[in-house]
Amino acid sequence: MTQTKTGTGAHIELRPFASIGAANHGWLDAHHHFSFGEYHDPARTNWGALRVWNDDVIAAKTGFPPHPHRDMEIVTYVTKGAISHRDSLGNSGRTEAGDVQVMSAGTGIQHSEYNLEDEETRLFQIWIIPDRRGHAPSWGARPFPKDSREGRFVPLASGIEGDTDVLPINANARVLGATVKAGETIRYALTEDRHAYLVPARGRIRVGDVEANARDGIALTGLSEIIVTALEDAELVLVDAAA
Repeated sequence: MTQTKTGTGAHIELRPFASIGAANHGWLDAHHHFSFGEYHDPARTNWGALRVWNDDVIAAKTGFPPHPHRDMEIVTYVTKGAISHRDSLGNSGRTEAGDVQVMSAGTGIQHSEYNLEDEETRLFQIWIIPDRRGHAPSWGARPFPKDSREGRFVPLASGIEGDTDVLPINANARVLGATVKAGETIRYALTEDRHAYLVPARGRIRVGDVEANARDGIALTGLSEIIVTALEDAELVLVDAAA
């Protein structure tokens, strides 16, 4: 059941993992926080500029063969295992758990994403609508040691002016990560016109009166601050996007 808390313009909506779209292809067990592929929910087509949040489990030695994209900012956050990327620009790389890669599809790019490991890979695939069409395509990846984001939200990918030491994206949005120990609280400043979407990769958390388990989503808007309390040791991924 979706739980929504509103008041003074605030909107905090729990989207339990069990309520989101799902498609099991054998090699790929995919869960969709927003309408994607054959899953369509008119109430969940996007959240501001956030268009897709897929929670994918990819079996060992399998993956996505080469396929095209354009005019979308695609951020991959690996939660377990690793993903190996190759694209039509000649880029290639391997992104491990806790790290991030960004592909700006721009005017067009083809890429493949394979789990070449001996174990399953789990990842969040996040699509953000760009600030305009026609950017030059690009790809980048980098490690983000988890101790650097302990007890605070750290920008991992961003197109917001002033954010430094991040993977750049062509969007009025940022993707942040945090780790929080049980019983601790962290805060993130927001403006009320922004749309935020928060998912615990692991652990259980509380935002206001709403409690979320690992892989649940929380949609937030109309807030000046997000206050997150960890009920268990937690790893968090947050998108802060324009309306």
